[in-house]
Amino acid sequence: MRSIRPPFAARRGRGARRGTSPVLAAVGLTAALALTATACNSGDDNADAKSSASASASSDGKIKIPDDLKDKLKEHGFDVDKWKNGAWKNWDRDDWLREADDFINPIIKGLWDPERMRGADDPDKNKGVDDADLSGDQGVTDPEPAPVTARAVKPAYHAGVPESGKVFFDSPEGTMVCSATVVEDPAHPGKSNLVWTAGHCVHAGKKGGWYRNIAFVPSYNDAGKTAAQLQNAPREEVAPYGVWWSDWAQTSDQWIEQGGSTGGQGASYDFAVLHVTPEKGSDGKSLEETVGSALPVNFNAPAVTKVSSITATGYPAAPPFEGQQMFQCTDKPGRLSIAQADPTMYRIGCTMTGGSSGGGWVAAGSDGKRALVSNTSIGPVKSGWLAGPRLGPVAKGVYDSVSGKFAGR
Repeated sequence: MRSIRPPFAARRGRGARRGTSPVLAAVGLTAALALTATACNSGDDNADAKSSASASASSDGKIKIPDDLKDKLKEHGFDVDKWKNGAWKNWDRDDWLREADDFINPIIKGLWDPERMRGADDPDKNKGVDDADLSGDQGVTDPEPAPVTARAVKPAYHAGVPESGKVFFDSPEGTMVCSATVVEDPAHPGKSNLVWTAGHCVHAGKKGGWYRNIAFVPSYNDAGKTAAQLQNAPREEVAPYGVWWSDWAQTSDQWIEQGGSTGGQGASYDFAVLHVTPEKGSDGKSLEETVGSALPVNFNAPAVTKVSSITATGYPAAPPFEGQQMFQCTDKPGRLSIAQADPTMYRIGCTMTGGSSGGGWVAAGSDGKRALVSNTSIGPVKSGWLAGPRLGPVAKGVYDSVSGKFAGR
């Protein structure tokens, strides 16, 4: 079976000690450090990056890295000057920034140019869930659903699904992409900067650490053009609502401890919340105000048997899809059990492939209003269904923690 996850991206939930409160894996950018690539192609991994003035610039115009970020970099063997001048490009799997407070994601202006975004790889090559991964069934898994053919979302995407977009990031195997959703922020009603995605789209789990250069692009390729049609497209066309960098991220503690690159164990905790900030600098408008919408998150969704239908949205990138266009599947969910100790998951029929990971699953509540109830996590080797975690107390803890962190800002 195929797992909808990136190379080295954890697909397993981090195993919390049973009977104890889960420890939340909080991550944060401790300073606003803006770097500007000086090469003609700022998406070129071989291009040097030099410092430019930013909110943390000193009076002489040189970048000043706050002491807390300096200390964090030194703890992990990073030379501050080398970091400013392009050390973000270096990747050593044995020296990943891994722990909850290790997340560092400085804005690198222009890094995510159209070519680099278009070339972001299918994150799920040859990585799938097989029968052995499902051996922990609690005996409550429903029959495998019939495949539901993914349907293309009608452009302009923003008109029908303004909350959806893509998350881009760098992994040891290169530039990768997932899908994501703008969600409401209870601390800032109507002015949210929160994005929901899969945990494996931000952290590689037990054998790795935080991915780098994580950014969100709402309504990516809003006109729904093909990869060929996007050749030489300007940035404003592929990212009509801007590029938003993650300055804070959080996933479940379960994910960080036990996440793996293949399989389905722990997928019940495969979710993450990002707080984002615009690359271009703030004009006072939040992400929600910029795109015009944000979805509420339902942490008390009805049992599977009481949900009439769920719609999953994403940008599938593995064949036969190109990764540039938005698709959806709608189906009545069933139950999927991976491990006896973990909550059951939602499962729907859907032919979307790798790249759709992290995309929002939306269902109508008792009031008839749409709410996010899950995100794409895993699927079989041969596409035909997708599964996502049912959001409960652990997910709410992650969400509330990120919201609370920025409540006074």
